[in-house]
Amino acid sequence: MGRRPFLLLGLSILLLITAAALLASVLAPYSPNHQDLEKDLLASSREHLLGTDKLGRDILSRILFGARVSMLVGFSSVAISLAAGLLLGSLSGYFGGWLDQLIMRVVDVLMAFPGIVLAIAFTAMLGPGLDHVILALCLIGWTGYARLVRGEILALREKEFIHAARALGCAPARIIGLHMLPNLLPPLLIQATFGMAGAIIAEGSLSFLGLGVQSPTPSWGSMLNDGRQFLLVAPQLTAFPGLAIMLTVIGLNLVGDGLREMLEKRGK
Repeated sequence: MGRRPFLLLGLSILLLITAAALLASVLAPYSPNHQDLEKDLLASSREHLLGTDKLGRDILSRILFGARVSMLVGFSSVAISLAAGLLLGSLSGYFGGWLDQLIMRVVDVLMAFPGIVLAIAFTAMLGPGLDHVILALCLIGWTGYARLVRGEILALREKEFIHAARALGCAPARIIGLHMLPNLLPPLLIQATFGMAGAIIAEGSLSFLGLGVQSPTPSWGSMLNDGRQFLLVAPQLTAFPGLAIMLTVIGLNLVGDGLREMLEKRGK
């Protein structure tokens, strides 16, 4: 780990942001929804370290609680998408035939459109809200995992140890779960880190457009939307939420790159 400073930096950023999200109620100096109209659009001060928004709400408190939304969306959407992609990709790659064709054609159709466009369409149909954002991201997110798993399964099923397991009469579920899954976990973990970064950006984009988390629940994306009309008079309204999103995505990408480097060196 010491020889991979960027991986260590990424893990440190993620741990810091995760801790801030979990301890938001302790660390936040104010309630995220507490309004004081006499103190609207304040700059950074000792009382409000990052200033206040147009309703006099403390920006630091809202960023800390907004981290909960971003991390919840990231973890939940990736976990559900990973589970669905692992199941469908395993079935497609191991059994092949008409099932493989059916699953892969659905994947092709969904991947033919930009992911954010489909997410906007799904949330527009389902309506705004945190649960609908997670559902929309899962509906478009499982395809990448399914395609990755299918490719790995196609390569693994021709290995000698898989042929030996079949010869011994092992059931397909046992072969996939005990013999193939351990080989699938490293690339899936790498894919998941990049997928989580994409999910956080997508949630911020949807909330910015008014299709994600609704006010007064603090969200980094909705904070960006609230502050865009005050860019010249109060740039802190957009600067600090944007910085939070940037640091989170950078941390996830650094972790993903570090894990990929470790996997490549292990393969060599």
